[in-house]
Amino acid sequence: MRSGDTLREINELTAAMVELSLSNEQNFPSTHGEKNASFEITVKNASALTVALRNVSYSDIYNSLSEAGCFNMKLLDGALVCLRYRFEDGDIIEHGLSYFPSPDLEHFQNDPEIYLSDDIYADIVARNIVPFPIRFDFNADNDRYVDVDHPYSHLTLGQYENCRIPVCSPVSPLAFGGFILRNFYNTAFRKFSDGIPAPRFRFDRTISANEKQVAHVVLVAP
Repeated sequence: MRSGDTLREINELTAAMVELSLSNEQNFPSTHGEKNASFEITVKNASALTVALRNVSYSDIYNSLSEAGCFNMKLLDGALVCLRYRFEDGDIIEHGLSYFPSPDLEHFQNDPEIYLSDDIYADIVARNIVPFPIRFDFNADNDRYVDVDHPYSHLTLGQYENCRIPVCSPVSPLAFGGFILRNFYNTAFRKFSDGIPAPRFRFDRTISANEKQVAHVVLVAP
């Protein structure tokens, strides 16, 4: 999967989410450089994403990103989806794919009957739900890589610094979108699955033999 395929998938995912009324605010991606040279696919006000790496409350992180408009999509429940990729000579060298749910679902959970008729809300009105961020990171830098402890591609849950669950490969935009919808908006996913494009491309695998021996994530079949 190359840079042009990746950009196409981001645009397809964004358009599908808008068409299905699953996103009520969106920013199509910004690009820098040349597709077959040094090329970056980023998001509006991407510098604001550095707040996610600071030791501040999750509410502060979410509010900073929301106020800066630093997202590709804001879903109807307030969740933010951010997609960034970097390429050299057409090959991927880095990505950061993030899902930041609204830290305050209380208004949904206090009046669930208002939202139950909307499929997008059906999975988030239970009072026992705790929103937490999810991030898929990839970096091809060999100096950063540590077998098992810091995989090239990994999943981080809940901002835990040392949570790096190995992932089989870099993650495509449509694979990421499908993962979020299937697992956190399953009612909407089942209803609208025909309108959500399936991934047509995949990146080369980067997971090591040792990483396959621990719990890991496979998003797209070989």
